[in-house]
Amino acid sequence: MNSKIVKAHIALFAAASMWGLMSPVGKMAMNAGITSLSLTSMRMMGAALCFWIASFFAPKEKVSKRDLLLLFFAALLGIVFNQGMFIFGLSLTSPIDATIITTSLPIATLILGILFLKEPVIPMKIFGVIIGAVGALILILSNYNDIGISGNIWGDMLCLFAQISFACYLTFFKGLISRYHVFTLMKWMFTYASLCFIPFSFHDLSEMISMSFPVDVWLEVGYVVFFGTFFAYVLIMVGQKTLHATIVSMYNYMQPVVGTIVSVVIGIGTFGWVKGIASLLIFVGVYIVTQTKSRMSLRNVP
Repeated sequence: MNSKIVKAHIALFAAASMWGLMSPVGKMAMNAGITSLSLTSMRMMGAALCFWIASFFAPKEKVSKRDLLLLFFAALLGIVFNQGMFIFGLSLTSPIDATIITTSLPIATLILGILFLKEPVIPMKIFGVIIGAVGALILILSNYNDIGISGNIWGDMLCLFAQISFACYLTFFKGLISRYHVFTLMKWMFTYASLCFIPFSFHDLSEMISMSFPVDVWLEVGYVVFFGTFFAYVLIMVGQKTLHATIVSMYNYMQPVVGTIVSVVIGIGTFGWVKGIASLLIFVGVYIVTQTKSRMSLRNVP
């Protein structure tokens, strides 16, 4: 295996681990008094600043007026609704549930691909969707019987809708994403997202400024901004430039693994046998989906 492939695998592993850690770390920050609105707003504004700075060291690209408008709608689906609903959901549910539900993204993307991109209806894909959907349903409904620190059905639903929103972004803006460098895309998308989100978070942000938080809370916020957002997006692009999309998607499974381990270790989450079965069904469903061929593969397009 050459060094370029090894580098891509290491980058994907690091990105998935960062996203997996973001749920328990973000939950700790919110438990300390950082509201979900404030955390989401700081994540968007911080990432926008980082990507604008990084863009000065990237290839210069001119974005057409039409694409700037498309990037606004891409920001709504890919960031505002996605991150907003996820953070709100995380504030209501357990980090274990939130990280497990993130594995439903490939399933949602598959369904949208069949509906809007005319991907072939392959039996194994349908089977994978059903298995994954059953797992997600069991996970959400299991919260009715949970006690104390465990999840919340509304929080789980918000986390699920966040994945559907991002799946819409991947489906409807696939052409736009392929035309520009990641720094060019992300600097505009996170800027638009910040402008859209500030009116809703301004009150929380203004109150937070007058409050005092320990250093460790700000370190947790910094992790969400720099590692859970900026560096993770950069690393995922390193992997995508070298490895097949199926291999890249497999690293999504690291998120619930990392999030679950950390949540249980630090005592802010629980994990019983019902959730174990649910998460296993999700993993199996997503694995089946990502192993089947796409329309392009069936046509033998290189």
